[in-house]
Amino acid sequence: MSRIILFNKPFNVLSQFTDERNATNARATLKKYITETGVYPAGRLDRDSEGLLVLTDDGDLNHCLTHPKRKVSKTYWAQLEGIPTDTQLEPLRLGIELNDGLCKPARANLIEAPWQLWHRVPPIRHRQNIPTSWLSLTIAEGRNRQVRRMCAAIGFPVLRLIRYRVASWTIDGLESGCWRAVG
Repeated sequence: MSRIILFNKPFNVLSQFTDERNATNARATLKKYITETGVYPAGRLDRDSEGLLVLTDDGDLNHCLTHPKRKVSKTYWAQLEGIPTDTQLEPLRLGIELNDGLCKPARANLIEAPWQLWHRVPPIRHRQNIPTSWLSLTIAEGRNRQVRRMCAAIGFPVLRLIRYRVASWTIDGLESGCWRAVG
């Protein structure tokens, strides 16, 4: 039977078990948090992003979750600099052009700050005269830094990015830095 682990990855942690690039001044990796052996991340979550990372020992499941043809949906919560209007979000919903091609249409809606939000260390920068907002963005692609680039393309830089959901799994009930086995 496949092992599946849901991990709420903290900010500034690599989505891998070793830091081969920087052995002398190692950065935090999954090894600091995940005690299980033989499981591997199904996809990546950038070091400066937080939230759900699925790990498994099942190569077929890993392929299913990460291959672009499978179109597995993922929902992100993005804290934006500024407050976009519905009209300004429309390019995300229609499919926005990035430097590596046209994105598939996304579900994009402003939301209240998530109630289960944890404190980030270090906290995001705040500008006294620039408000922030939260965006729920659901995509079925996984390009490099795609959510950040999509939001920047409509003029609203991402200050904080949290992956809330992958397929039917969410971070509900998982504190930052914690994991649980499912299935």
